[in-house]
Amino acid sequence: MDTRVSELFGTGSAFRPGASGTHGTAGAAAKKSFLKNGKKSKSRSARYPKPSNNPPYLPPEVEEGNIEYKLKLVNPTQYRFEHLATQMKWRLQEGRGEAVYQIGVEDNGLLVGLTEVDMRASLRTLHRMAEKVGADITVLREREVDYDSEEPRKIAEVLVRKVPDDQQFLDLRVAVLGNVDSGKSTLLGVLTQGELDNGRGRARLNLFRHLHEIQTGRTSSISFEILGFNSKGEVVNYSESRTAEEICESASKMITFIDLAGHHKYLKTTIFGLTSYCPDFAMLVVSANTGIVGTTREHLGLAMALKVPIFIVVSKVDLCTKATVERTVRQLERILKQPGCNKVPLVVGSTDDAVTAAQQFAQSPSVTPIFTLSSVSGENLELLKVFLNILPPLSNSKEQEELMQQLTEFQVDEIYTVPDVGTVVGGTLYSGICREGDQLVVGPTDDGLFRELAVCSIQRNRSACRVLRAGQAATLALGTFDRSLLRKGMVMVSPEMNPTICWLFEAEIVLLFHAKTFHKGFQVTVHVGNVRQTATVEALQGTEELRTGEKAVVRFRFIKHPEYLKVGAKLLFRHGVTKGIGHVTKLQPLSQYEHHS
Repeated sequence: MDTRVSELFGTGSAFRPGASGTHGTAGAAAKKSFLKNGKKSKSRSARYPKPSNNPPYLPPEVEEGNIEYKLKLVNPTQYRFEHLATQMKWRLQEGRGEAVYQIGVEDNGLLVGLTEVDMRASLRTLHRMAEKVGADITVLREREVDYDSEEPRKIAEVLVRKVPDDQQFLDLRVAVLGNVDSGKSTLLGVLTQGELDNGRGRARLNLFRHLHEIQTGRTSSISFEILGFNSKGEVVNYSESRTAEEICESASKMITFIDLAGHHKYLKTTIFGLTSYCPDFAMLVVSANTGIVGTTREHLGLAMALKVPIFIVVSKVDLCTKATVERTVRQLERILKQPGCNKVPLVVGSTDDAVTAAQQFAQSPSVTPIFTLSSVSGENLELLKVFLNILPPLSNSKEQEELMQQLTEFQVDEIYTVPDVGTVVGGTLYSGICREGDQLVVGPTDDGLFRELAVCSIQRNRSACRVLRAGQAATLALGTFDRSLLRKGMVMVSPEMNPTICWLFEAEIVLLFHAKTFHKGFQVTVHVGNVRQTATVEALQGTEELRTGEKAVVRFRFIKHPEYLKVGAKLLFRHGVTKGIGHVTKLQPLSQYEHHS
């Protein structure tokens, strides 16, 4: 981790306009390759807006992954058709239910293009293939290519989607970050309810969970909102007075937004949401009229420290002039190009850009799409929906299967008591599979013990579910289990797991920002996954004290109760303005002696 991420956390980090040099060299290299093509490159750049930078070729096709190149699919023989259908199944499996077909492209990535007749025939064949494997296809975009021929030639990009047989829908989790009053809850209200805002906060009312949130208009807790897309890429939300169950039934892809708090007072809740709910992506909302203020920079730093891919939405563009919006975007670009970030900003201005952004964003963690939209006028809202529809899951099917074969481990993030149901816990299944009726153990208690319990029923996205798989978030009903024995940060695991419980642990850390020096006896709040507890610094290896930007291996001791940790887990700690990141390197398991002492 680059220690210069500390600039995002520190209070006095100034902009460095000169830092954009790294990006400039990449741009120059791209320019050179375009000039090689002589006149053609001129007409190409004139035809396509600058952000797209459509090269005359794509990267060569790879065996793994969910992207397939096909030159043409005109009248294949029966044997060839069967082979193509099998290939489509493989690509869908690699993309966990989604694949992208580039028609008119050779395997080495050369954009040859097809005539109108061949393109229609190829798309008909692709449709037949999709029907055979039980999938749906959507043409994302078609574009003309310059190839040595008289008649115009086109290439097409097609999204193939099929919900895996063992799943109800594809699932992505997006954490929503940004400063207070930047329009996070309003944007989610507009996306999930399907109605534009009235400019006075009507859209966000359905998202609030507490009376004081409605009164102040500020989110203080973590709430979840769902946005569905059907297999044709159309939005499925609450607009047609649907219930959550109906959305789950008619959607083939589900985006779960985790609405986090923007106010600095609720920073611990925001960090908890980022560390424990394992979001796939983070959406940073910046208000166009105020720019980068308050906790914006800090939230960007947190997402980067936890290695969550981030895209940016500039909201409230209806409130200000074009020049103000451009100034905010430039300010963002400057921060993203800083050495601590090393990101490549990509401003999305058309549907074509949105498709390109979604694919490049998934392939390269350094690409950061920037959207400019309004929740009141609805300007550019469609571009964000197109982007979210195409956005593929990060982990591939192999990683998912490996996690599912491990023993069950469920992280407890929320605890409720529901009338007529009893105790209910919400959280994420980290590994394994959980079914109704499973016998698990939950802990650790203050004594470092685990207690037995049974899972009575499971709900996902507010609808009943029989089986829960690794990586999915859900709520589990535990029947008459005593709620007072549970707390946030516990885990529910298979009885045969024998988990490691510890008071003491060592971590390699980087001190991102600290006003004075960090030394033995210092107390910080430690966040590791769903664990959030105060810990004391017991010892620093090889040094007496740490200053901002320095690295060290530190031994921490929890103050209240022992916790379940894993070696290699990402760690974040904070205390006032003091902030640091790192990872757990060593655990000291709980011994009988230590427990009594």
